[in-house]
Amino acid sequence: MNNILNQNGEFTKEVTRDFFKNVYGYMFGALAISGLIAYQAGTPEFFQAYFITPQGTISPVFYVVAFAPLGLGLLIQMAYKRLSLAVLMVLFIAYSALMGLSLGSIFLVYAMPSIVSTFFVSAGAFAGMAILGYTTKTDLTKFGSLLYMVFIGIFIAGIVNIFMKSEMMDFVISVIGVFVFTGLTAYYMQQLKNMSQDSDLSALDRNKLSLVGGLMLYILFINLFLSLLRIMGSRE
Repeated sequence: MNNILNQNGEFTKEVTRDFFKNVYGYMFGALAISGLIAYQAGTPEFFQAYFITPQGTISPVFYVVAFAPLGLGLLIQMAYKRLSLAVLMVLFIAYSALMGLSLGSIFLVYAMPSIVSTFFVSAGAFAGMAILGYTTKTDLTKFGSLLYMVFIGIFIAGIVNIFMKSEMMDFVISVIGVFVFTGLTAYYMQQLKNMSQDSDLSALDRNKLSLVGGLMLYILFINLFLSLLRIMGSRE
C-alpha cells in the first residue's frame, strides 16, 4: 500500500502514470499491428485471392474476418478476470491482426493522401477528447450511458445498411458516429482514471485492466477514424 498512497493518503502520480503508460502502450501496439497488416492486405491481389470466390462473390472468409473481432472484443472485456494475462495478450494480438485484415479494404476505396490526412485529424480529435475526459471534474457517467445507447443504435443501423446500401444512411451514421466516439473517448478516459486510482486492485488486475483499457481506446479511435474517413475521404 505504501507504493500506492503517499503520506497524505492520496494516490501517487507514479502509479497512475504507469497505468496509463501501459494503456497507451497496448493501444499503440494494436494500431501498429493493424496498420502493418492493413497495408499489406490492402491490394486488389490480396482481396481477390482471399475474400473473393471463383464465382466472383464475397467469400465467407471475409465475413468471418469482419465479425470475429466483435466476438473477441466482447470476450476480452467480459472474461478478463477469469483469463490469464498471457491468454488476454494472445486474444488482443489476434483482435488487432483481424482488424488489420478488415481495414485493408480502405486502401482499395480511398486515396492514400486522404487516409493519411484523416488519420491525423482523428488523432487530434481523439487526443483533445482524451485530455478533456482526464481533466474534467464533471461526472460523465450519465453522458457515457446515453452515448452507449446511441452507439448500439448506429451499430444496428450499420448492419441493416450493409443490405440496404444507402449512401445517405451511411453518411448520417458516420456523422453521428463522430460525435458518439469522441464523446465516448472522454467518458472512457475518466473511467480509466478512476480505475487507475483504485487502491484495492492487485498488480495483476491492474495489468489486465490496462490491456482492456488499451483495447477500448483502440476501438474508439478506429471507429472515429472510419467515421471521419467516410465523411472526408476522397475515393480512388
